[in-house]
Amino acid sequence: MALVSDLLSWLQGLPEPGLVAATGGLVFAECTIGLGFLAPGESGLLIAATTANTPSRFVVLWLVVTLCATAGDALGYAIGRRFGPRLRETKLIRKYGLDAWDKATSVLERRGAWAVFFARFLPVIRTLTPAAAGTSGLRFGKFLPAAAAGAFCWSLVHISIGAALGEAAKRIEGALNTGGLIVVGALAAVTVFFLLRMKKRKALAAAEREPEPEKVP
Repeated sequence: MALVSDLLSWLQGLPEPGLVAATGGLVFAECTIGLGFLAPGESGLLIAATTANTPSRFVVLWLVVTLCATAGDALGYAIGRRFGPRLRETKLIRKYGLDAWDKATSVLERRGAWAVFFARFLPVIRTLTPAAAGTSGLRFGKFLPAAAAGAFCWSLVHISIGAALGEAAKRIEGALNTGGLIVVGALAAVTVFFLLRMKKRKALAAAEREPEPEKVP
């Protein structure tokens, strides 16, 4: 029984507009302050990307995800601009990302728009940076191009990975029986779980190692 092939065929058979819209919605939610801790945008994108088996599907998903990620960042920026430093004292930030918020703010003060671009690739910090940018006073004219460029590159990388994984899974399945496939699938799930945990820990550790800005006497 071709489990992976059947699953991928089912995903690829779903109406493309609905699948793309759902993926864009998850990414948008992840990029908005607060929702990034709840919406599995990155995981949903990787799963949806396994359906990008034609150039047209790849490009459409890429463009929609880029636009949704940029729009989510812009909304996060607007929230930060509206509420300012009070956001730091909210229950959500204090529970999930107080240290990450402080580091994001510190890096933004020193690196400006470059911090917005590179934060796109860092879990947790990615969710907090847009609002922190709005709070820090970074001009929207500098924020938006950096956010759009980061979303453009981030979505390209993840969709490429997802598409490659989908194709590789089909090829591997041809050489395995059902029992072997289940074992490999379980091992892959465990590996992905620990890789994601390691990625988040490294991102937080990198943020903690950022030197504090020098104080002007």
